[in-house]
Amino acid sequence: MAIAKLPSAGFSITVRVSLTADAGAIGRLTTAAGEAGAIVKALDVVSSDHKRVVVDITCDTADSAHAEQVTAAIGEIPGVEVRKVSDRTFLLHLGGKIEVTSKVSLRNRDELSMAYTPGVARVCQAIADNPADARRLTIKRNTVAVVTDGSAVLGLGNIGPEAALPVMEGKAALFKKFAGVDAWPVCLDTQDTDEIVEIVAALAPVYGGINLEDIAAPRCFEIEERLRERLDIPVFHDDQHGTAIVVLAALTNALRVVGKDFADVRVAVSGAGAAGTAIMNLLIQRGIGDIIACDRPGALYRGMLGLTPAWEKLVACTNKDNFSGSLAEAVAGSDVFIGVSAPNLLTGADVAKMATDPVVFALANPDPEIDPREAAEHAPIVATGRSDQPNQINNVLAFPGVFRGMLDAQATGWSDAAALAAADAIAGVVGEKKVNASFIVPSVFDPHVAPAVAEAVRDALRPSKTNGDNGNGH
Repeated sequence: MAIAKLPSAGFSITVRVSLTADAGAIGRLTTAAGEAGAIVKALDVVSSDHKRVVVDITCDTADSAHAEQVTAAIGEIPGVEVRKVSDRTFLLHLGGKIEVTSKVSLRNRDELSMAYTPGVARVCQAIADNPADARRLTIKRNTVAVVTDGSAVLGLGNIGPEAALPVMEGKAALFKKFAGVDAWPVCLDTQDTDEIVEIVAALAPVYGGINLEDIAAPRCFEIEERLRERLDIPVFHDDQHGTAIVVLAALTNALRVVGKDFADVRVAVSGAGAAGTAIMNLLIQRGIGDIIACDRPGALYRGMLGLTPAWEKLVACTNKDNFSGSLAEAVAGSDVFIGVSAPNLLTGADVAKMATDPVVFALANPDPEIDPREAAEHAPIVATGRSDQPNQINNVLAFPGVFRGMLDAQATGWSDAAALAAADAIAGVVGEKKVNASFIVPSVFDPHVAPAVAEAVRDALRPSKTNGDNGNGH
């Protein structure tokens, strides 16, 4: 069953129109937009006289084709002339979304002499004498590289480094907004594993952490593993671990609502790629009862032909009964469904066959594995990756605080203990008194999230408290 797309700000348009200046003109305009399926967000009068009025009408639409339909519907109103249509998302991206600004003023010769030559040479020599001082005296203490090869960008696939840049810019902006972390996009024009490892290793002296992003599986596993072995700073693939942290946080509260324990539930997972594998590994660390991992061939089981090395590791610790069958068959009788795969894979009838009070996390974006409205007819708790639905599973709940904590701790690596602590922190922000079927994760704009995650990660990665500057001023 195809999912009916809902209007969202991601496809917001502003249509400038000229229309006759009569009492009902504005009403006809908004009615036409609404009847075409748009959500009218704003109406601004640009200019007017006794004959004509020029208006900007801003609407959320479902996709590009729908935006054209809404524009056409407006243009068909008698007496209306469409002058211009602006895509608000493209306008926001003009010239990029981030910039470099100086932390120090350069108002006179003295300040210039300290910030640059000749004074800067003394700082350089101090770092040469003691390389550890780079964290204290340079941007390294608060800077993260957001590294991609453009091979698995959102749901768009392998679109290359230039096309990946808007996503990486957005990631950097979120780092700054939510955790005060300075992040910079590093979009590599290579998809060779060896080259990526060498390039990132060569760039690493500048950064206090590496955020791998939108690198396709299974290469992402090897790249992360090799960089972790080689570098003395944390390497964190957000598509894996950020997703896993937020899913675990959401599931912690969801099971609390339906009154089930981790050890007693079975989870069916659709998508055994980077995100799905990390989710399953973290659920195992938390003590989940059982997991059936599914991918294109169906349920993954021991002895199955065509298993990749990553899948071999996965089936060794999942699927206790060695079940073989389709995704729908794996979902039947399961307590939880987690989808990180593709749209339109399940129906309400499939959810109806799950265990009592099932939990459905349909996280494929922008279109989930099942229409959340259909899932909600049978499941008391439904979560998606969409911002226009309750219980949005969004990585921004995790990665800003995770890196804030790692930088504050001057961490040299990452651990499952830190991931579990981060998930508990996110779940805890909701609180046992407030948690309910429509509120299992906090809002991404909740100011308590990033500090709570940062503190949990910092404590998990720094065995003992240390005195003095922690390298970040926090």
